[in-house]
Amino acid sequence: MRHERFSGDDGANLAAAEARAVWNALLPRRGRAALRVTIAGGAAFAELAAVALTGLACEMAYHLVSYERQPELGPSLAVGLFLGLFVVLPNVARGEYSIENYLARAPHLRRMTSLWLAAWAVVLVLGFLSKTTGEHSRAAALATFLTGLPVLVATRLLTVTLVRRLITPRSDSARRIHLIGYEDDVASFYATHDTAALGLRVIGVSTLRDAPQSPLPGGEPEARRAQLAEDLDLSVSVVRFLRPDDVFVLVPWAEVEDLEACVDAFLRVPVALHLRPGRVMDRFSDVRVGRVGLLTGINVGRAPLSPLEIAAKRTFDVVMASLALVALSPLLVLIAALIRLDSRGPSLFRQKRYGFNQEAFWVFKFRSMRTEAGAAFRQATRDDDRITRIGRILRRTNLDELPQLLNVILGDMSLVGPRPHAVAHDRSFERRIALYARRLNVRPGITGWAQVNGLRGETLTDADMQRRVEHDLFYIDNWSLWFDLRILVMTVVARSAFRNAY
Repeated sequence: MRHERFSGDDGANLAAAEARAVWNALLPRRGRAALRVTIAGGAAFAELAAVALTGLACEMAYHLVSYERQPELGPSLAVGLFLGLFVVLPNVARGEYSIENYLARAPHLRRMTSLWLAAWAVVLVLGFLSKTTGEHSRAAALATFLTGLPVLVATRLLTVTLVRRLITPRSDSARRIHLIGYEDDVASFYATHDTAALGLRVIGVSTLRDAPQSPLPGGEPEARRAQLAEDLDLSVSVVRFLRPDDVFVLVPWAEVEDLEACVDAFLRVPVALHLRPGRVMDRFSDVRVGRVGLLTGINVGRAPLSPLEIAAKRTFDVVMASLALVALSPLLVLIAALIRLDSRGPSLFRQKRYGFNQEAFWVFKFRSMRTEAGAAFRQATRDDDRITRIGRILRRTNLDELPQLLNVILGDMSLVGPRPHAVAHDRSFERRIALYARRLNVRPGITGWAQVNGLRGETLTDADMQRRVEHDLFYIDNWSLWFDLRILVMTVVARSAFRNAY
């Protein structure tokens, strides 16, 4: 298998400074998402200002010509902002200010004309209902109506021009993509797509090897599957390191088994995954066309959360976890003292778990078992003789999880998400249960949708874990702040949340 990385320099021997520039171009930058949001916010603000200032200028011009005096600016500015909001908010809702929309040859004039007419209709209706239309000049309003649309269109065209000049494959806000496929398919991709014109940065290519020739009768399929599994494991490792925004699978649709193997492998990675239409699409209920720059693909696995959703969830986590730590501090101190009195050993213990993108971290819990030096990991069972008296109470009431509020503040965990399992469990079930690793495409949580539905405790069979995974994936695909609030409430009041707690 061959992996390629692109630096924009074909020289064989790069100097140290050039090498650092290569890695800076390949690896993600923390401010990329913020930059894209800033560009979209700046575009929205420009159109809001254009509408508001146009209305203000028309009102001032009318009063200076008709009355030779300057009007009160407050009411005029308020109406202009009100009108501008009815233009900007629908555009925000339908993604008009995304970089991809500006790079595309979208029908900006037609859509803005229809939105301008709709915004004026809403403003006139609200003005009529509130009996405020008589407080404003009809001539100034007509002038705003006639001049506002050309100014708005000019603002959009100026913004589109600036974005298209700024967004190049070398810019920080360009989408970073990784390609995987056979050598002929990768060559065909480059022959039919100009990535520079598409505003994309190809940061790497993973080329799959052709099927091996096996001398043993019937051995070729097994050899092929083993070779493909090895190639995909290497590709996933490369993608985890480079962290692109999107992965494009270029495997032909005729190679159904190979294509499905690629899908299974890359759904374990927190990136947007794109395919071409084919029979494999029947596996997914929510398939849609996705646009990245000017490149169109079939989106079967979106990035788990958008930048705005990540910011909202993180803010919610930090605020709620901080308040909980302050409010529960007397209880935490009391539990720690009871643990020390009940058995020898520390009040807290920590254990390595896998978190977001399978990055290891140390999870904190109140100790509920007797300490056993050098003992191998063994899952707790019903009536486990290792559990202490106070530990049994803590586990039944979920109070042993409270120290994980520290993990939330540190950024390793979220209040709500798939529960992190022991590393030994993750390694075992990942090989046996499809899409098990996709649970870690978001931060793990102190509580989760599976836990509040009673899917916790000992997992005696793969079917037990399969049901838990299905609930975790449902949470990932249907996340919202309201869903998090619902799960938090159920964690405290629902009887099912305490089922199988031992």
